[in-house]
Amino acid sequence: MDSTQLLKGVLDLAVLAVLAERDGYGYDVVRRLREAGLEDVGDASVYGTLRRLFRAGALTSYVVASDEGPHRKYYGLNDVGRSLLDSSAKTWRSFSNIMNDLLKEVPS
Repeated sequence: MDSTQLLKGVLDLAVLAVLAERDGYGYDVVRRLREAGLEDVGDASVYGTLRRLFRAGALTSYVVASDEGPHRKYYGLNDVGRSLLDSSAKTWRSFSNIMNDLLKEVPS
């Protein structure tokens, strides 16, 4: 199974979950997703997801100066984002439970 296709389908949820833990800037979010086990996540995909979620009104953003180079644009969840995370997590859990039940029937 192509894990990149699965990742595309759940990247919004993964980004929202990471930002629910704490605010982050683009590369920080990429790093945290990779550390969580999503090694194949692409930088451009995450940056695009952050911009899209921001435009959809699910994220706030603010700029912080950096001693190590250019300023960093941080993203955080707002009420819309928390609501989206909650509903998406419920959908994922339901889907995941259904798939786990189906796969119990498949011989190893």
